[in-house]
Amino acid sequence: MISLDALGPRGPLRSRRRLSVTDVTGAEVIDLSLVPRLFVARAMDALRAARPLPYERRIEALAAAAHHFREDRIAGLSFDEYERAVARVSGVPLAVVQDATAAIGASAELAGETTPLPRPLGAAADWRDPATRRGNAVWTRRGETFAVHAAGNHPGPHGLWLEALALGYRVAVRPSRREPLTPHRLITALRAAGFGDDHVVLLPTDHDAAGEVLQGADLGLVYGGDEVVERYAGSAVLPQGPGRAKILLTAAADWREHLDTIVDSVAGQAGVACINATAVLVEGDPAPLAEALAERLAALPSRPPEHPKAVLPVQPLAAARALESSLLARAEGTRAWLGGGGIADDLGDGSAALRPAVFQADRPTAPQLRLELPFPCVWLAPWTPADGLAPLRDTLVLTAIGADDTLIDALVDEPTISNVYLGDHPTHWLRPGVPHDGFLGEFLMRTKTVIR
Repeated sequence: MISLDALGPRGPLRSRRRLSVTDVTGAEVIDLSLVPRLFVARAMDALRAARPLPYERRIEALAAAAHHFREDRIAGLSFDEYERAVARVSGVPLAVVQDATAAIGASAELAGETTPLPRPLGAAADWRDPATRRGNAVWTRRGETFAVHAAGNHPGPHGLWLEALALGYRVAVRPSRREPLTPHRLITALRAAGFGDDHVVLLPTDHDAAGEVLQGADLGLVYGGDEVVERYAGSAVLPQGPGRAKILLTAAADWREHLDTIVDSVAGQAGVACINATAVLVEGDPAPLAEALAERLAALPSRPPEHPKAVLPVQPLAAARALESSLLARAEGTRAWLGGGGIADDLGDGSAALRPAVFQADRPTAPQLRLELPFPCVWLAPWTPADGLAPLRDTLVLTAIGADDTLIDALVDEPTISNVYLGDHPTHWLRPGVPHDGFLGEFLMRTKTVIR
């Protein structure tokens, strides 16, 4: 058993209330401390009372934390052992976990380069800038404390909230019960690098105390479905919901030349990320592409998540079969090219790999094209210029292949399409320094005029 303490403002805490976290086979792997509502409230008060490190020291500490994250033995685990444990409890393939942890380290190391990017060109970073003598905008925090209700489907999002630390926020993370290992390791590394215990805390809670984490902070970040987005839209909490990433293939493009990109967009990162493609719209008949895509995806192997060559997500068998039943019910009325007989592949140890699925709808507005599931599942449909942008809206990433300048202008101008990739760029492409769903700094910061 891996024992994970809460990380409070006065150091680690092993609480009386414990939660057993199981792996995909149902075996108990983690013994996690849960903290009560009163502890959360006091921790948030301590964060608010703490003063941030100077900016340059914060950037140095973030870079040093990347080293501790990779090299230290934390919670009794080496880095390799930690990555294997994450794969076992989350069901995310080991290779995907390794890519994610590398990205987290890069986000910490590059904070000095990426943190200033959202700042408006006309704004100074500090009131001491000479420009404020004649009056100038200064980029300032909108608050002092930032709370994160972390996702558990992928370790990668933990690289995002590091930007809040770089900007001087004190940060509280409520980890997912599905995968608390990554935030525990990252926060331990941050403390080893020089951030105070009252600068960044890990607050595992039950559902009753979860709201206290957000309520005690000035600003927050939550992950969830459409209901979470609707609940927090326009508030002091930034919701991160379904991505509904899409690919558009116009008549000017031959899909055969772009099949690798389409396959990678659907199945790269094991298909678990919000930036995996879940819909492909084709100007023309989508059936030939659907058939070729199904053939490629059918060849992916089913393996336990800690296997070095695993490429598909794994869930407990009962959960996988429940997901399978839900999928097949929702797919009614569409053509199944792959997955129509089921997607739960029993691995014989209490877990199941989630096999890919490819379905074809008869119109671009079919409700199935809005469905996002935690494995490689894609819906294809015909599209014509007369359909316009309506089927392409509400999209985190749109890869457009064969689009002309007029269409590109419309896609870039469309407010509900967050990112536009032109040509052979898979929808899951991302690097430090480019916004995922806008820069987090746009939410965390504001400009105010200072004259002296």
